[in-house]
Amino acid sequence: MLKDVVAAEFREGHRIFVRFEDGVEGEVDLGTFLRFEGVFAPLADPARFRELSVNAELGTVCWPNGADIAPEVLYALLDRRR
Repeated sequence: MLKDVVAAEFREGHRIFVRFEDGVEGEVDLGTFLRFEGVFAPLADPARFRELSVNAELGTVCWPNGADIAPEVLYALLDRRR
């Protein structure tokens, strides 16, 4: 079952803290996961990366340039850390 992101915060570099609707939460380093190409290229700059927000309609983290990450990917990245 797909779980939505309900909160996200920029931390440092390319790390973010995310919380899901089921209470699962934690920090993910997207710098080790993302290829900063295409729509993600501008996010290589930490200043642009920190512009993240939660799109309640999509239930995930997104950026003003249209980039977003599927919530199931974020959930899996957190699940691997447990």
